[in-house]
Amino acid sequence: MNHARHILAALLVVCAGHAHAQYALQDVFPGLPAFSLPIELVHPGDGTDRLFVVEQRGRIYVFDSALPVAPPRLFLNLSDIVSVSGGETGLLGLAFHPSYASNGFFYVDYTSSHSGSLKSYVSRFSVSTTNPDSAVKASEVIMLIADQPFENHNGGKVAFGPDGYLYISLGDGGSGNDPMNNGQTLSSPLGKILRIDVDTATPPLAYGIPPTNPFAGNAQGFRQEIYAYGLRNPWKFSFDSWTGKLWAGDVGQGAREEIDTIVLGGNYGWRLMEGTLCTPGVNPTCQDTAGLLRPVWDYNRSAGDVSVTGGYVYRGTSVPGLRGKYVYGDFVSGRIWALTAGGANSATNELLLDSPHQISTFAVDRQSELYVVAYGSGKIYRLTGPTTSVEPRAMPVAFGLGQNYPNPFNPETRIRYSVGEDPASASGGPSRHTILAVYDLLGREVAVLVDEKTPAGSYEVGFDGEGLPSGVYVYRLTAGAFVESRRMLLLR
Repeated sequence: MNHARHILAALLVVCAGHAHAQYALQDVFPGLPAFSLPIELVHPGDGTDRLFVVEQRGRIYVFDSALPVAPPRLFLNLSDIVSVSGGETGLLGLAFHPSYASNGFFYVDYTSSHSGSLKSYVSRFSVSTTNPDSAVKASEVIMLIADQPFENHNGGKVAFGPDGYLYISLGDGGSGNDPMNNGQTLSSPLGKILRIDVDTATPPLAYGIPPTNPFAGNAQGFRQEIYAYGLRNPWKFSFDSWTGKLWAGDVGQGAREEIDTIVLGGNYGWRLMEGTLCTPGVNPTCQDTAGLLRPVWDYNRSAGDVSVTGGYVYRGTSVPGLRGKYVYGDFVSGRIWALTAGGANSATNELLLDSPHQISTFAVDRQSELYVVAYGSGKIYRLTGPTTSVEPRAMPVAFGLGQNYPNPFNPETRIRYSVGEDPASASGGPSRHTILAVYDLLGREVAVLVDEKTPAGSYEVGFDGEGLPSGVYVYRLTAGAFVESRRMLLLR
């Protein structure tokens, strides 16, 4: 993360300018004590209002966001095995299984040197069967280990995608200019985003390789876990809960900070390129750039923005002017921006506010509202703004079908969709007839969830797979000429 610039951060706060006064960070949990070096905030997706705070030194706390006056409870303490020997080591990631409500599994990423050398571990733990606010430390199952040659650029984010697989970010291993060329070396897990199937195991692995991974089954010795590569330090990534698109903030070296949309098999250029620039001393003549994917957005360091913290595409309701925009920040400067994605990997960028905080992570709650975690002060803030959209109307103007969540599911899941305006209805009234139906892989209709004329707007509907066999199902939205389908996995 390049977090060693704490003194610089303090100077930048004094010199910071002003952005949109309409956006602010609200301390919505004033009764909570300050956490010690918090680096992650996660909602478990189990239907509760609980939030879990990850402290870098090895502790995870849980509190109920609907009852913030109650003190946080210690959920898991790994401080005796987690190594915090450098600014970027420690307990770095937390992800709850999509079926956490029924199986109690969650996954963490941490660094440790208890084996004699520094390594990154991705492990599974289980919640207590008698206390939902306590985990069983002895339940650890180590899933994956990666050697770390240096103490920086460890990545550490873990999250489940809409496909039900676990995604893991690992930095290039540290030092300068990726001296081992890990980002471009396909036999190394470093400088990559990995994807594994935690619900299967292919011995000697404790997990399975998704068959669609780009190097699954290769004979060249490439790591089959690789989903994308050519990354320097993808500190934070997230999935758009509507589209399933994967966004990541990749921390730069000395020139550019970048935002990427990550695609299967994509090569994002490091160490050949840093953002949109070729790397001096490594690729000075830009001769090796064919096939490299450019960032959606990158920025220079001239204004003191030197360590990007990836965020989320906002899908909440309290700040409608941000809907569909990717909100992210900078750890050192404290600035927060919103990207509006355009075509052909382009975007426009808007400064929302200039905060005095070291932004270690963003988070979303059960209602998809956006939070900001301050590393130094240990406080949690919610992003607030105008309650009415800056657009002429807050409702969407396009049709869309989101990925169901959770996915895989058992037996219930939720599906979000948006219905665009009928051009013949200037008032945004009833649109074309809308049908949302579920089918099995043989094309047989399983359920009809929506069959009516629907006003333009955003909607969410539930699907209960009780009585259906495990397997892949297709759900399809039809409205006039608009037809879109997605797949979901019922896993018992």
